[in-house]
Amino acid sequence: MEKGYIQLYTGNGKGKTTAAIGQAFRASGHGLKTLMIQFMKGDKTSECIAAEKNKYITIERYGMKEFYHEGKSDILQHRNFAKKGYDRATEILHGKDYDIIILDEIINALNCNLLTYEEITALIQNKPQNLELILTGRNAPTELYDHCDLVTQFNEIKHYFNNGIAAREGIEY
Repeated sequence: MEKGYIQLYTGNGKGKTTAAIGQAFRASGHGLKTLMIQFMKGDKTSECIAAEKNKYITIERYGMKEFYHEGKSDILQHRNFAKKGYDRATEILHGKDYDIIILDEIINALNCNLLTYEEITALIQNKPQNLELILTGRNAPTELYDHCDLVTQFNEIKHYFNNGIAAREGIEY
C-alpha cells in the first residue's frame, strides 16, 4: 500500500470487531497481511478459529479469561495484559511484516484505565505511512476523532441481549 489510513470503529452497537475482521478478510484477497491484536479478550473465539485457516490473518490475544469489571477485578493483572498488547503493537509498527494492524477493543482498554489516551495517540503518531491502522471499542473520546481518517459510529437501536438472549457461538463469539 502506498498510503495507509487510520480507521476507528466505535459506539455501543454490535459489529465493530466483525467489521474489522471483515476488512482483514477483504485485504487477504489481495495478499495483504493483517495482525489483529485483541485487548481484553482471553478466550479463543470464532474469529481466531477462522483466521487460523487464512495465511494472511494473524490474531493475538492480550486479555484475561474473565472480563474486567471495575472494583471487582484485579486491575494490575488486566493492565499487565494490556501493556503486553501495547508493547506488541509498538514493536509491530516498526516492522514490515504486516500491511494492516487492528487494535481490537483498544478503546475499551482506554475506558477501563488499562491504557492511556497518550499511549493510543503515540501508536497513531508512530504509524508508518504505508500501514493501515484500525482501532475498535465502545465510547471513543471525540478528541480521538481528529487523529483518524475514518470514524464509524455503531449505534444500537435494538439488541436481543436486552431480552435475555445470551451470546451465541459463531455469532457473538
